[in-house]
Amino acid sequence: MRPWVLAETNHAYTQQNPFEVAVLPLGATEPHNLHLPYGTDVFEATILGEKVCEAAHRRGARVVLLPTIPYGTETNLRELPLAMNLDPSTLTSVIRDLVESLVGSGVRKILLLNSHGGNDFKPVLRELYGRTEAHLFLCNWYQAVGDIYDTIFEAPEDHAGEMETSFALAYFPQLVARNEDGSLAADEGRTAELRFEALRNGWVSITRPWHLLTTNGGSGNPHAASAEKGEQLMKALVERLSTFLVELSASPIDERFPFEP
Repeated sequence: MRPWVLAETNHAYTQQNPFEVAVLPLGATEPHNLHLPYGTDVFEATILGEKVCEAAHRRGARVVLLPTIPYGTETNLRELPLAMNLDPSTLTSVIRDLVESLVGSGVRKILLLNSHGGNDFKPVLRELYGRTEAHLFLCNWYQAVGDIYDTIFEAPEDHAGEMETSFALAYFPQLVARNEDGSLAADEGRTAELRFEALRNGWVSITRPWHLLTTNGGSGNPHAASAEKGEQLMKALVERLSTFLVELSASPIDERFPFEP
C-alpha cells in the first residue's frame, strides 16, 4: 500500500491518519499526433501526481492523491475520432461534488493537478470561492516549468510535441509508436497559419478547431524528444510541487490564509 494514493489506501489507515491536502489529477482522452496514446494526459497526471505526493509524504506532508479524472473538455477536437468530451459546466459540477466530499471528510486544502490544455479551471476556482470551506489551488503542470523549459527542450510545446513525448518516453515508452527504423511514428506537428493579424498577435482569441489547425492532432515537433529530457522535466516538477505540498500541509488555515499574516 502506498498511503499517499487513496485508491490503494484502506479505511483503517485513513481513520488513524487524517489528511491535510488532497491532490485531484485531471486528464483527458484524446488523439495525440500519431505516436502517443489517447490516455497520454491521464498517464501524465497520474504518474506526476504519484511522484509528487510520494516526495511530499516522505517529507512529512499529510497528502493524498485522488484517482485521476480521465475525461476533459474536447470541444476543439470534436471532429477527431474518440476525443471524449465533458463540457466545462459538467467538469465544474464534478469538481464541486468532489470538493464537497473532501470537505465532509475534513480536507480543506485541495490542489487541482491539470494535465490537459483544453481544461480551463480558473473559472472553477472563482465560482467556488466563498461557497465552500475548501481552499482550491490550480497547477497546470506544463506551465510550472516555463522558466526552465528552454534549458531542457529544443522545440516549443503545445500538444504531443517534444515535452509530452519526452514524458512518455521516460515513463510509458511501451505505448509510444515507432517506425521500423526506430523513429517516432509521428508527423512534425505543424499547425495552420491564422488568417488575421489580430489572431496571430494575440489581440483577439478564438477556440481552435484542431481538424483545421493540425494534420493529426499534434501541435509541436516531437522528434527531438528523449527519455532523458522527460526525466529532467520530472525532477524539476517533483522538486517544485512537492515543496509546495509540504508547505501547504503544514500551514494553518487562518483568516489570512494563504497570505502572510
